[in-house]
Amino acid sequence: MGYTSDVLRTWPGKNAGVNSLVGDYTAIELTGRDRPGLLSEISAVLANLRFNVVAAEAWTHNQRVACVLYVNDNKAMDDPSRLCVIEEKLRNIFRGPCEADDTNAAHSCVSMGKTHVDRRLHQMFFADRDYETCTCVDDLTPDSPSSKPNIMIDHCVEKDYSVVNVRCKDRSKLMFDIVCTLTDMNYVVFHAAISSDGLYASQEYYIRHTDGCSLVTDREKETIIKCLEAAIQRRVSEGLRLELSAKDRVGLLSDVTRVLRENGLVVTRAGVSTVGEQGVEVFYVRESYDGNSPVDMMVIVERLRKEFGQRMMLNVKKVPTSVKVPDQTSAGWAKAGFFLGGLLGKFRH
Repeated sequence: MGYTSDVLRTWPGKNAGVNSLVGDYTAIELTGRDRPGLLSEISAVLANLRFNVVAAEAWTHNQRVACVLYVNDNKAMDDPSRLCVIEEKLRNIFRGPCEADDTNAAHSCVSMGKTHVDRRLHQMFFADRDYETCTCVDDLTPDSPSSKPNIMIDHCVEKDYSVVNVRCKDRSKLMFDIVCTLTDMNYVVFHAAISSDGLYASQEYYIRHTDGCSLVTDREKETIIKCLEAAIQRRVSEGLRLELSAKDRVGLLSDVTRVLRENGLVVTRAGVSTVGEQGVEVFYVRESYDGNSPVDMMVIVERLRKEFGQRMMLNVKKVPTSVKVPDQTSAGWAKAGFFLGGLLGKFRH
């Protein structure tokens, strides 16, 4: 599949889920084949249609991209003809010259609803089957963010549970990502034990299928391992983190991503929100692998300041590429066990 889009009609006065937006807006969901400059092209189309991107979240993984954008303007968003125009223009972005006649290269659907953005992005990637081609690298050092998570599945004979053991670099929302993936695969988590030394996490989940059965075949186990590896890696970013704040306006996201693209940077993750009259944008970027000269960040910073003025706030951070591997023989891993049945009930809706 080359592309997917969902245009969710206006929800008057509801919270958007990204920074609890309130107002009339439309949510646009996109999944498709990733390429350098894609987010810039998407935001340019929306800017040309006079849509303001008030919030957005975009992830990339395995040469695929999934994003949810919340937009608004001063016209009726429940007009079917306008929705068709949006979808057609976005489809054309994902259709390259070699895919123009490929009916499977792009498709879209229109629906209504409210979504938890991170949860929805996992569902979109899972439906897109991004886990089938894993880009986790086995020969990286264990402390690299892109190193392959260590995942094993055993069988608890006494309780007839399948036990999923995950060990990887710790980060925020790690448990959320794992539990969402298991839930989307129709597994129920009955118990979990979570431990961390601040650098590495060790998580253990006792699961059964929704029909009450534990895992039986090696193929089932292999699929779970691949899906969990993908879920963990989707939030992993290397390179630079750019934090930008400027007066919100139509086309702000388009202009920022255009500057990044024109200066050889590829966006691997992005988050956009609106706080009062300010647009707040966070990008994880890396250099494009096109053989050009190395990127000069000072040039890009000056270009952004020239484009948006000196009142723009900009912060550039290097994403850590490694952490010190803890001594696993030392004591102090306080393992906490807790029941997840009530929590999982919320994820199933």
